[in-house]
Amino acid sequence: MLKPLGDRIIVKAVPAEEITAGGIVLPDSAREKPQEGDVIAIGPGSQLPSGKKAPMDVKVGDRVVYGKYAGTEVKVGAEEYVILRQEDVLAILDAKKPKTSKKK
Repeated sequence: MLKPLGDRIIVKAVPAEEITAGGIVLPDSAREKPQEGDVIAIGPGSQLPSGKKAPMDVKVGDRVVYGKYAGTEVKVGAEEYVILRQEDVLAILDAKKPKTSKKK
């Protein structure tokens, strides 16, 4: 298993859609590079000038959105991962469902 250093995180990319909203099947060459994935490992954080480690904003299990050309793709066995710096993460997706209000 990979162990990230510093402020790096390891993400397993979510596969791109194979069928468009209109029902067209896309070949591998036409699919966009995934920009979303699940965090499977995080580093200890970057070193601050005071010598302490900066806390990481993401945690293992978070689903994140990252830049299109961010990170380095790595293949370990049959699995493919993306190694990103924490600053390359654009957002953390909230898995909670929005509350619906009941009208009376």
